[in-house]
Amino acid sequence: MTATDPALTALAQGWCALSLLHGRIEAHIERALQAQHDLSAREYSLLDVLSRQHDGDGGHLQMKQVADAVVLSQSATTRLVTRLEDRGLLERYLCPTDRRGIYTNVTEAGLKLLEEARPTNDAALREALDEAAKNPELAPLVRVVETLKAPVPA
Repeated sequence: MTATDPALTALAQGWCALSLLHGRIEAHIERALQAQHDLSAREYSLLDVLSRQHDGDGGHLQMKQVADAVVLSQSATTRLVTRLEDRGLLERYLCPTDRRGIYTNVTEAGLKLLEEARPTNDAALREALDEAAKNPELAPLVRVVETLKAPVPA
């Protein structure tokens, strides 16, 4: 394949469209969450991921799993956790069975904020998708996003 290969050009165009759709959605959600809840999209995502933990086997996520879920490096995830911990939205504690492990849980204040912010997040996502669907280049991607199911954890 060469740089002018039509398959590569189509692939690059598809990637650009996907990137554009993601950027528009994230920016729209970010503005809504910041304006109404003083929360970034990443902060919301982290609270959401951590709120789904439970006390059973495999119920708590390791920081690498959290970083993967919020699509950040481990160091960026740690800084994000620290920021939310400083705001009283998260708390860390030592794993009771392995003193090397540190768990992060959402506090009552964090759960309350997440509950308040969820409708804002959902509405902003719907608005961003509806707006993107008006663009003929993005409309097929919007249809795909609307039909996707959540991935099953491995």
